[in-house]
Amino acid sequence: MRYPEDQLNAGHIPADLLGQLPPGTDPARIVIVQAAPRSYTGPILLTLTVTGGLVLVIVMIAVTLHIAAAGAVAVLSATGGVGLTLKRSKPRSK
Repeated sequence: MRYPEDQLNAGHIPADLLGQLPPGTDPARIVIVQAAPRSYTGPILLTLTVTGGLVLVIVMIAVTLHIAAAGAVAVLSATGGVGLTLKRSKPRSK
């Protein structure tokens, strides 16, 4: 028998519980109630969902800011308000 409920359904009472029964008690009429083992599926899925949602919100904010900044630079450079010049520094002579 692999599972405790199979053992209890077959009428087998574990030895440690038999020692706790009062004398004269019929073991066949004993009902043993055990708490179900804790399932971690719900909390794990909730954590993954919240984390995924936060990452999605952050990525969407970053994309929105990127598009807005690119649009602003394009408009300002087209109107002549902003120019960007890159100069390479010359190596120093010793």
